[in-house]
Amino acid sequence: MFDWINRIQSSASATQEILEYFEQMLEDDRHIFDLAANALVAGTDTDAIKEEIWATDKRVNRNERRIRRRLVTHGATHGRGAFASDLVMMSLVKDAERIGDQCKNIFDLAAMGRELPPGVKDELSELKDSTSRFLVRARNIYRSENEADARAFLAESEAAAKRCDRRSIEMVMSDDGHRGNAAAALAYRYFKRVIAHTTNVITSVVMPLDRLDYFDEDIETR
Repeated sequence: MFDWINRIQSSASATQEILEYFEQMLEDDRHIFDLAANALVAGTDTDAIKEEIWATDKRVNRNERRIRRRLVTHGATHGRGAFASDLVMMSLVKDAERIGDQCKNIFDLAAMGRELPPGVKDELSELKDSTSRFLVRARNIYRSENEADARAFLAESEAAAKRCDRRSIEMVMSDDGHRGNAAAALAYRYFKRVIAHTTNVITSVVMPLDRLDYFDEDIETR
């Protein structure tokens, strides 16, 4: 549940910064994803957005470091009582940081300029919109601490991740000879990783500490 957030918030007023930095990370992740995915499926000029993507990703990384420094101070101040909540937060900020990395992979794929197979661009465009909404919903669920919304989110995001897995395999196994099959397979893979890391953030609402990343691992083994 969200008990770990309550423990952080109640332990010291200064640690509200941790939660605010994390929300900023999720907001920046959504922005980077939209820029990169639009370049891939809608043809946005990659030269025009590269600087903004890299600058925003650097802000994500700075906020990750800020959170880690504050968690070290929080743990030193509050001792064993802070261990569980601090460990959860360490895990979540790593997922938020990795979303940015996957978005840069999507951007790099777009910059290659490889034409996607027929029908794939439309499907990825639809997936782009739903993934962007996942990122917005994750931030809202994190803020509202709504367990019912979290469980609905997890069911939908797991289905989307499985779809990406299936389509990625289909692109790899395709024998139609289209030159864009490899790019399509990578695109589905990168989208799946963005979804999976976003899903990991929301597992903190419904899973105990020892089962964080449960949904991601479950997807990987199916």
